[in-house]
Amino acid sequence: MARRKPVLFLLCVTVVAPIVLPITPGFVANSDFGDEIPVLSSRNELETLNVLSQESVDAVREPTWVVYPENSSNSDHVSAKSSNGVDASTTTEMPLGQSDQHKSRVLSEDSDGTNLQTKTVIQQVTKSESKDDGFQKPEMGQENKATAFKKSTFATESVEQGRQKPEKGSNIDSGDMPDAKIRQFRDQLIRAKVFLSLASSKTYPEFIRDLRVQVRDIECTLGDATLDSELPKNAHEKLKTMEQTLLKGKQIQEDCSAVVEKLRASYQSAEEQVRVQKKQELFLTQVAAKTLPRGLHCLSLHLTTQYYSLDSSRQQLQHQQRLEDPKLYHYALFSDNVLATAVVVNSTVFHAKNPKNHVFHVVTNRLNYAAMKMWFLANLPGNAAIQIQNVEEFTWLNSSYSPVLKQLGSQSMIDFYFRLHRAKSDGNLKFRNPKYLSILNHLRFYLPEILPKLSKVVFLDDDVVVQKDLTSLWTIDLKGKVNGAVETCGESFHRFDRYLNFSNPLIAENFDPRACGWAFGMNVFDLDEWRKQNITDIYHHWQTLNEDRLLWKLGTLPPGLITFWKRTYPLHPAWHVLGLGYNPNVNQQDIEGAAVVHYNGNMKPWLEIGMARYHNYWSKYVNYDQVYLRDCSINP
Repeated sequence: MARRKPVLFLLCVTVVAPIVLPITPGFVANSDFGDEIPVLSSRNELETLNVLSQESVDAVREPTWVVYPENSSNSDHVSAKSSNGVDASTTTEMPLGQSDQHKSRVLSEDSDGTNLQTKTVIQQVTKSESKDDGFQKPEMGQENKATAFKKSTFATESVEQGRQKPEKGSNIDSGDMPDAKIRQFRDQLIRAKVFLSLASSKTYPEFIRDLRVQVRDIECTLGDATLDSELPKNAHEKLKTMEQTLLKGKQIQEDCSAVVEKLRASYQSAEEQVRVQKKQELFLTQVAAKTLPRGLHCLSLHLTTQYYSLDSSRQQLQHQQRLEDPKLYHYALFSDNVLATAVVVNSTVFHAKNPKNHVFHVVTNRLNYAAMKMWFLANLPGNAAIQIQNVEEFTWLNSSYSPVLKQLGSQSMIDFYFRLHRAKSDGNLKFRNPKYLSILNHLRFYLPEILPKLSKVVFLDDDVVVQKDLTSLWTIDLKGKVNGAVETCGESFHRFDRYLNFSNPLIAENFDPRACGWAFGMNVFDLDEWRKQNITDIYHHWQTLNEDRLLWKLGTLPPGLITFWKRTYPLHPAWHVLGLGYNPNVNQQDIEGAAVVHYNGNMKPWLEIGMARYHNYWSKYVNYDQVYLRDCSINP
């Protein structure tokens, strides 16, 4: 038996080993890894390899070496480093595989740093199992080795090598939002200021000093940036540095209740600041909405000066013979804003199939009459006819005939609006707008008197833009109704109880609080039916009852809802889309498909507070090359 063992060993060496191992002298190709391993020629060497192989397996479980890319831009060049930071003696260039394969290997050495190329078991990892580790899943046949390697090597050594993952919740590398890093910076500042304010943190002066320096550094880095692209190139490094400092603060902070109290106080303070800011924003928006921009004021002055420099023969508009032709398409527009009126006329004419069949009746005040007329003398609306009238020349419109005109001029109304003599005023800032004291805002209730020879007219506000031909409006059968309008009860707050005081018996007994509201701004009025049903008298009746403003507040929509109660025919919603002056989320398809879009609200397109998202729908009908606009610095 003792003799058999040497024989068997010789057989293994001389017969079996040459078949299995040697292909080239000294080394054999490993089909799994594509590398070479040493050929052993003696029993002692085989036993030595068995021992070292077991040590290598242990090394995988408790690794000494960490493999990571030396240069992030070159994922195919990897090196091994020890836990103490000393480079391994062997740096291996990995062959380039597919784009999604990043190959790396672990090389085991003796503690003295001697290369154990003849004693080393080479481990290769092609893909990791976790996306978070920055690698991909290993290929078939290598999964066990890769899993063991990943769980040991990267989990234990990544922090020491500066490649640790951020603390859960820090999201240093998360998100594709354009302001992701800015959000992380701000979050870090909040956490840092909490640590700085805690009493327990002050027992660590070095930590406090370091944290204050980094807070100032981050505040300088942030500056006025609103997008990640505006941050400096080293912003990511600053994020990681601050995160590491905050982790130290988390370790030294033992009293969690103190942190909770600080965060709660910070949250309540932030809520109060938001409330104050919203209130201030509302006030400033109201101020901006009722303030005439300098450019528009300049435009009116220039046009007025130019108009009065003309001789009387050149002050007349063309096509005045069409103004009373009932067979044409007539529009009524009441405004003191020259540029806004120009956009309404331009957009309507632009989309009209036969512009010569369209007639515009513009009524303005005495202050803007010359400017309005001069604009259309210098900028003819194609072949369309246009009439400019001065409301002060309507001799029939006086306080003895119109209750609203009497009320607008009353001392109680002036006191209510300007809060004079300790008058009780409404707290809603939106009512403190000059348009509510302007008779131009109420002329819509006097259309039969303004246009006595017409039977049908389309009323347009000066803050609308026409996007399609409107001639079909004159063919709509209103079925005996006076007013054709788009209803606005798609949202619950656009109903009668939103505008009228149903605690008053006069309102509660005559109207339905859940009745659907509708919109002024693009309306078809049947003037013949208006005259038959004495609509203006109904309007006067309710205006007289509301002298003390107990039925509704200021404005024209509430009296309109009352006056045209059960006399309004609902138009298809595509005729009139609202909200471009206050709602940033108006459906894009609704806007594109609308015949008329309405900038109702405070954010008018000619104001700086107008929403940029909707500005182009209005501005494309303004010729900014026009000399008067250039002289007054009115730009897109």
